[in-house]
Amino acid sequence: MPDSPRPVPGICETLAPDLRRVLAPNPSPMTYDGTNSYLLGRGEVALIDPGPDLPSHHQALLAALKMGERISHIFVTHAHLDHSPLAHPMAAALGVKVHAFGPPGAGRSPQMEALAQAGLVAGGEGIDTGFAPDVTLADGDTVAHGDWALTALHTPGHLSSHLCFVAGDVLFAGDHVMGWASSLVSPPDGDMAAYVASLHRLAARDWSVIHSGHGPAIRDPAERIGFLIGHRSKREAAIVAFLAIGPADIPAITAALYTDTPPALQRAASRNVLAHLLDLVQRNRVTALPAPGMNARYSLI
Repeated sequence: MPDSPRPVPGICETLAPDLRRVLAPNPSPMTYDGTNSYLLGRGEVALIDPGPDLPSHHQALLAALKMGERISHIFVTHAHLDHSPLAHPMAAALGVKVHAFGPPGAGRSPQMEALAQAGLVAGGEGIDTGFAPDVTLADGDTVAHGDWALTALHTPGHLSSHLCFVAGDVLFAGDHVMGWASSLVSPPDGDMAAYVASLHRLAARDWSVIHSGHGPAIRDPAERIGFLIGHRSKREAAIVAFLAIGPADIPAITAALYTDTPPALQRAASRNVLAHLLDLVQRNRVTALPAPGMNARYSLI
């Protein structure tokens, strides 16, 4: 069944015989129409990304169930405020468990952990700092129940603890791959090197469709993942070219490179620039004075 161009919050959409989607009522410049929550299976179903803790969305998810059905497992791709806060309230009400990679900081690289310890604060979509799963999933773990099975793929980058979930040749990509926009990568919880590496990992698989955390289904997975890899490569090249003119700070780089970005997304753009610069620092292509961070001045080595 084709996706409706602009889905209505709270209305259950059938995407496949065993897959339903319910849109949360939390539209914003960072979330597009809102957060997609998915119900996989029939009878005993899996809920992927419950979304924000909104009573109306809680009720809409329950209303999407058919008579005799229940949610038996809850899965969370990552602990941003638009994806995870409803997980534990629903789990407590239903008597089920929440499955995820770990708390928000789990999976950080040594570079990002050092920056976090030094006081670098995240910016962007907002971290659900109190989130922790009942069941911790490692990369490659599979949970099977009833007529469905989901395998966890650890895909750090957008968040260090980000998971994608695989059901056959269908990918539930959370915020790692979206069709309407590129993903925010905001250090220290986001990591550009890890993000690109995770994209390459996803590119090595043949997906029939990608269902993301925001926006419609992606029916051309290989093309979209390839575009995102190329986009990051071009953005890095543009930053390097700008620094070739001379040392610069993040506001100057952002203003030069993101000329078409709306004002509401300029701060997010600056976090992406920081993520690229930290990757370049780690690879010894760029130096930062006095130290890597939002207020540093960056130069080519």
